[in-house]
Amino acid sequence: MNTKLWLSAASIVALTAGAVSAQSVFTGTDQATDRNEDLRDDIEDDFDRDLDAFGNTGRATGFSGSLAFRSSIASGNTDSADVGLGTDFGYYDGLNGYELQLNYAYAEDDGDTTEESLFYDFEYKRDFGDRWYGFAKVQGTVDEFSAYESDTFVGLGAGYRVISTSEVEWTVQAGPGYRVASFDDFLDEVDDIDEAAFSMSSNYSNRINEQLVLTNDTDIITSESDTAVINELGLNMSMTDTLALRTELNTEYHSEPQSGFDDYDNTWGVSLVYSFN
Repeated sequence: MNTKLWLSAASIVALTAGAVSAQSVFTGTDQATDRNEDLRDDIEDDFDRDLDAFGNTGRATGFSGSLAFRSSIASGNTDSADVGLGTDFGYYDGLNGYELQLNYAYAEDDGDTTEESLFYDFEYKRDFGDRWYGFAKVQGTVDEFSAYESDTFVGLGAGYRVISTSEVEWTVQAGPGYRVASFDDFLDEVDDIDEAAFSMSSNYSNRINEQLVLTNDTDIITSESDTAVINELGLNMSMTDTLALRTELNTEYHSEPQSGFDDYDNTWGVSLVYSFN
């Protein structure tokens, strides 16, 4: 069993008199500011828990989405380039919902490619009443620098909202699918995956009071080669108007881990945000 612990914290300072930034005397860039922005973005991702992740509950009709692009190029003592592109598009007509997510990353150093990956996820959902809905999805990755050169899962199924109140949301969904994955050439002893699979998911959130929100998400994908269980247990706590805390435990289990790897991985996380207003 592997256990990891990470701790992140940010202090957000807003002063009407103006902002003070730390600059590098060598490049003139706001390195401290950039690093703090990245840290705040990571923490916001930790706190961001989609309470309506399953089904179309709470979605507004029409189009929605976002597009993010970032790149950097360096030349001289070091020649490098980094490009990142992320998109998230959705459409809902009141009955049918569509979602498309794409993420592409590319990096090179001194003319050698060090990263090139594409993650994609397309999902269709249709409501069949207040509690039942159906879904179909295609998700996968293409990564030249991973043990999996490509990994694609196609599935469909049904979901049911077990509890849906202003305080508690609990939704389950399940269905059959098919997985195709190819390994990198250096893993000659590992056969590619081409097999049927079955997926099950549970999404639970409980607003205990105005200060506490408990969440627990579980995903299970089982097939002939492996059963994978991923569970994320989290607690958001608003301790004061200026102080917020999130703690979480991420657990990943594989029934047939690769040689040399443990079947369990546990990651403990704590995120703390303090705001001066």
